[in-house]
Amino acid sequence: MPLPAPVPREEIHCRTIQMRGYRREDGLYDIEGRITDVKTHPFSSIGGRSVEPGSPLHDMWVRLVIDEDMLVIDVQAITDASPYAACPGAAPGLSAIKGERLAKGWRAAIAKKLAGVDGCTHIKELLNAMGSAAYQSLTPIRKAREAVIHDKRRPASLNSCLAHASDGDLVLFRWPEFHTGKPVSKEQKP
Repeated sequence: MPLPAPVPREEIHCRTIQMRGYRREDGLYDIEGRITDVKTHPFSSIGGRSVEPGSPLHDMWVRLVIDEDMLVIDVQAITDASPYAACPGAAPGLSAIKGERLAKGWRAAIAKKLAGVDGCTHIKELLNAMGSAAYQSLTPIRKAREAVIHDKRRPASLNSCLAHASDGDLVLFRWPEFHTGKPVSKEQKP
């Protein structure tokens, strides 16, 4: 269902973030992200380049190479468009996140290891979102592994959002041993 009709308006900016997950032949996974910013009017940044309407002000790519446990093995970045000549120079600094895990603490690791002049605001924004893309990409693979190696550890996603609330139906169905809601009869189970 779309949003309600807006008041008459004019588009002035479009940011697009694309993410894709890939299974590699070597047993690792690529999570690729791209961020673009396009203006509908001419734009000039102070001390930077002039950008024509419809041309990207920002066009940046990141590839994370991860293993099944979400550990960053390698990272690459390319800047095809940026307002300033210095911007592409932030890519080599991304090697600081090698060895980090795309799990709880991912955003904090990015903020710490790519702080200030050691990073790029737009690439950091993209990296933050790539954690979720990696999770979505590997969920079926990790679930299949969990079915084989099932232990009774507390699921990492428990209470991470409304759907995974410990007193909700999803937890009752998937992890009944961690359900904290009211007991239900067999007839009421989902």
